[in-house]
Amino acid sequence: MAKLGLIGLGKWGINHARAYSELAKQGVCKFVGIADVNPMARAESDKLGVKFYTDYNQLLKEVDAVSIVVPTNLHYKIVKDCLNAGKHVLVEKPITSNSKEAKELINLAKKKNLLLMVGYLFRFNNAVQILKEMVKDVGQVQYITGRYVHSNKPPRKDSGVILNFAVHLIDILDYLLEKKPKRIYCKKKNFLSKEREDVAFINLDYGDFIANLEVSWFHPQKARDLWIIGERTKIYADLLEQTLISYPIEIKQDEVIERDEKFIEVEKNEPLFDELKYFCAAISDKNLQKNHAQSAEKEYLFTKICEICLKSAQLDQELDVEAELKKNG
Repeated sequence: MAKLGLIGLGKWGINHARAYSELAKQGVCKFVGIADVNPMARAESDKLGVKFYTDYNQLLKEVDAVSIVVPTNLHYKIVKDCLNAGKHVLVEKPITSNSKEAKELINLAKKKNLLLMVGYLFRFNNAVQILKEMVKDVGQVQYITGRYVHSNKPPRKDSGVILNFAVHLIDILDYLLEKKPKRIYCKKKNFLSKEREDVAFINLDYGDFIANLEVSWFHPQKARDLWIIGERTKIYADLLEQTLISYPIEIKQDEVIERDEKFIEVEKNEPLFDELKYFCAAISDKNLQKNHAQSAEKEYLFTKICEICLKSAQLDQELDVEAELKKNG
């Protein structure tokens, strides 16, 4: 049974801690301890009955693997330290603040034969799992719209909405469609913060269809949803409520005939719990580790796409994805 530790006990880190505590009760792992620079976090570790450290290097001596749930600008150093200490790592998205650091960490994990997993939560959402199968039957995808917005969420200091929010939607589209965008155009605005963008609109051109993404923490509501419009079916996916609605259509010359909507049954799950359970299994399962090693370049790609979005917004022009990827190898 793998011995797990948690680095970072902020708002999201608490959810990791409680999930690991429950997994330990189920015999999935042994939850050893929590490291956080804030001594006040000790109260939560005491409540869960695990050790507490203010220095994560002390925690690393006691565990086989760690979850890292800290601000993005701290990812690179902490992930690197953990890998060099021989520990398997789950780090919350994005993997790092830039693609150069991402590639270095991916290569380090490969060199040391360690699992480096990035916390893309929605891959473990049952609605997304069903949606992946439904997409196969929509016919040719025509266009997609996606939203990842918050209602007046205080802006983060470590990175803006593109690295924090858009990367989730980019990952979901890659998971569903297994395709890479050809061209990207992005517009962004700063309302609440001078340092980081608060809202962005991203156009991803896949060649035979387009996807438009809206990301914001300056919005009237909280939403995580997708519309996928195909030649035979339209699908609406609410990823917060884990609901799916299918709208069969028939396209004729200058006419679209819509059939009755169909609500798709989804057995709701707790994606974070299932994600951490998967991570625990992958620590000892060489096949799962191999799958992640083969897909590790995706983590670099997602970070790079976010950088292309930021560059497009800065230049106010559409950019060719392959050309941008070749510039940095």
